[in-house]
Amino acid sequence: MTTKDLYDQYLITSMVAGFQPVEAVEARGCTVTGADGREYLDCFSGIAVCNAGHGHPKVLAAARRQMEKLVHCCTYVYYNPTAAECAKRLAEIAPGRLRKTFFGNSGAEAIEGALRLAKQHVKRKEIVCLTMSFHGRTVGTLSVTGNRARKKGAGPYLSGVAFAPAPYCYRCPFKQTYPGCGCACAEQMDYVLKYQTAGDVAAFVAEPVMGEGGILVPPPEYFRIAVEIVRQDGGLFVCDEVQSGFGRTGKMFAIEHYGVDPDIMATAKGIADGFPLGAFTATPEIADAFTPGDHLSTFGGSPISCAAAIANIEVMRDEKLPENAAARGEQILRRLRAFQEGCPLVGDVRGKGLMIGIELVSDAAKTPAAAEAKAVQRQCLDGGVLVGLGGCLANVIRIQPPLVINAAEADRACDVLEDAIRSACAR
Repeated sequence: MTTKDLYDQYLITSMVAGFQPVEAVEARGCTVTGADGREYLDCFSGIAVCNAGHGHPKVLAAARRQMEKLVHCCTYVYYNPTAAECAKRLAEIAPGRLRKTFFGNSGAEAIEGALRLAKQHVKRKEIVCLTMSFHGRTVGTLSVTGNRARKKGAGPYLSGVAFAPAPYCYRCPFKQTYPGCGCACAEQMDYVLKYQTAGDVAAFVAEPVMGEGGILVPPPEYFRIAVEIVRQDGGLFVCDEVQSGFGRTGKMFAIEHYGVDPDIMATAKGIADGFPLGAFTATPEIADAFTPGDHLSTFGGSPISCAAAIANIEVMRDEKLPENAAARGEQILRRLRAFQEGCPLVGDVRGKGLMIGIELVSDAAKTPAAAEAKAVQRQCLDGGVLVGLGGCLANVIRIQPPLVINAAEADRACDVLEDAIRSACAR
């Protein structure tokens, strides 16, 4: 019986639109090896998880050492020295005054906990979020997700949620062009607070670079304007760094590009280079708003995952992975933007560091080219390169490789991607 047969008979996969026909059995660095022995250049990192590369020896060694000593104790019943050290390391690299961390197991848990903490601190109940956003697949995180495709069929959702327009310059909801628009999407936050809420907003939650929404990169002043409006109204800023954090955008955390310090920050994915861990980190006065019984996680702060996270942070620093992400991202963006000039199928190329989106359109009216995007993804696979596919309109190719990718590998990825797009143009 094949792995596909086992999947069909024993796994719930009816919600998956279609698997990439790769049976992954081994991976190192930026290379994934299939069961047939074929090697693929991974430009998706398991959805932006293996930032330090697959199977980084220092991360694996740290996890093995911890596994031989202590696998589980429940971090919130007994003192777990590895979790304590991991929290200290996070405080050292976090932006602003963020200092105290709660550990869970996933990004959705991190967002759920962060929003609960925000409500607890300010004694208010409403949340403002963004259209096009994605924050997880629990009822709570889908309630603050602005992506119809992710939300359909799972309601009813939580009340007390308002949506501000996403900073999506290529498809500006106001039909304007940056910078002449005056960053209208950010200024709209005032209107949302006044006319879509009951004046009880606890927090504004947003991704600094929106991943599932199609790698949407806000204008430089967006967060400064939007967050100031929210804070003047009495709310907090919850920064969702689940996908954009840990070096991916060329800085340790993407919000550092925007000169705004979060009140609470949620992290996961790249935090432990593939080991399951989620976290939210807050300033001391906000963190202490929780009282006994308010929050807990049985598996949160796993000693093994925390050991991996500590090693991962050290690797980020010692191997200068954020700096490499910035350099390789600039290399890829430069190539793809030059390619865009002669290819009408490419509507927009955008990104920061190694979080890059290529939006495909079929005409000058920006009609989403979803079928062509799927064909490009499949041809990249045939060419030995794994890329992602996303965006609210399913027409964005996502390039998010491990941050250890080198210049030659980046050029190879561009070669394969450009050939795939040319073929889609000729169809």
